[in-house]
Amino acid sequence: MEGPGAAARGNVSLHNFSARLWEQLVHFHVMRLTDSLFLWVGATPHLRNLSVAMCTRYDPIPVSTALLGDMSDTTSTGLAQRLARKTSKQVFVSYNLPNTDSSFTLLVENRIKEEMEAFAEKF
Repeated sequence: MEGPGAAARGNVSLHNFSARLWEQLVHFHVMRLTDSLFLWVGATPHLRNLSVAMCTRYDPIPVSTALLGDMSDTTSTGLAQRLARKTSKQVFVSYNLPNTDSSFTLLVENRIKEEMEAFAEKF
């Protein structure tokens, strides 16, 4: 167990941002841990689903699974896979928006990538 100064040394980082996408205000919460990343996306404070993905040495495509919520909704799982590939970290994603249209999801993902480029140290 780490001491109280662990967060100050950079082991945990919190980052919040918001964007208006298709007339909907979308909030993003990023928690960067030592070797993993937690991303919450939503319009209201709910945790309706949770997926995880991580890279392995056996396959170039990160392995992923849904941990919580509707197993037939692959939005969180797919986003976790793509972010795991990009960051080479274990990535937890909770996508809590009612709109899972692929065009809207692409806007959400692009906004995340913009933030990753602007604030790489937060991811």
